[in-house]
Amino acid sequence: MTELVPAIRPGHLQPVDGQSYTDADFTISDSTRVRLADSVPLNTRRAYERQWRLFIDWCAAAGRVALPATAQTYTDYVSHLADSGMAPATIEQAMGAIRSCHTSAGHEGQPHSKAALRVLRQYKRRRAENGQRHQREAPPVTIDVLKAMIGTCDTRTISGIRDRLVFILGLAVMGRRSELVALNRDDVIVVADGLEVTIRTSKTDKESRGETIAVPRGKHPLTDPVDAYLSWTRVLDEAGHRGGRLLRRLYVHDTIGRSLGADAVNEIVRTAARRAAVPRAGEYTAHSLRVGGATVAYAAGVPVSVIAKHGRWSPTSPVLLRYIRPVDRWRDNAMRDVGL
Repeated sequence: MTELVPAIRPGHLQPVDGQSYTDADFTISDSTRVRLADSVPLNTRRAYERQWRLFIDWCAAAGRVALPATAQTYTDYVSHLADSGMAPATIEQAMGAIRSCHTSAGHEGQPHSKAALRVLRQYKRRRAENGQRHQREAPPVTIDVLKAMIGTCDTRTISGIRDRLVFILGLAVMGRRSELVALNRDDVIVVADGLEVTIRTSKTDKESRGETIAVPRGKHPLTDPVDAYLSWTRVLDEAGHRGGRLLRRLYVHDTIGRSLGADAVNEIVRTAARRAAVPRAGEYTAHSLRVGGATVAYAAGVPVSVIAKHGRWSPTSPVLLRYIRPVDRWRDNAMRDVGL
């Protein structure tokens, strides 16, 4: 991927007092380079790097210049991705990666995107006319689904105890998978009313100020967040893991290892959904826990502003509104009481 700091020397910079720029003025240290790279979430960085490599390879094969690319090259590449049948969301990711790399290399606003966006809109319309669906949202883990998934966990085993906490905590804090796997033991405190869970940094917390989420005690033993947390921390204590990451990977014979990977949370959720034989089981991911938390809260009458703060969304987030819209579709239905 191209440098996060432009390697070129901006021509509009003019030193004062008779000084002259040297190479040092346009150089950054290795530690600065690492910090700049780490400023982009790892998953985003990997996705953009992959998309950028694909674009470079296509340009090389087509005899085109990748950086800076012309608007025609950019538009033709989007059309090429559409011809390959790629999902619109993936094409949008590729477009974002290409533009981001240009910006990082000092080519702000390039390549021009109006024509490419028109190609993408046409592709989306054609897919819709042909009966192809837009990318489906991960189905929400409702309370019934949560109970069914936990019901497939053997809580006499270490993996069953851990997975139960993953499900309950993920839904209760409306957690992104990156937030869940980053939790340390001292980020969760048992208090009289339940749990206080500190999310030290998140996707929307640009300044990493942190947010403490209050999770009330549950009314049902099976889904009680406090009981699930204490059951798992007893396992950790017995294994000598009294600090460090809260959620950990398991090896053969339930040996407890280091922190759980974000991708592993997807697999844990999907596996339990399949065992529980819930509809669309193969589409469940870690994100289903986050969506489920917002969905069940809204269905219970919790205001959108409260849900947004709890789940670390912007109060006007279109993403959050998209998650809760299916609840309104049935609760405020125009045909509900017309006498059909």
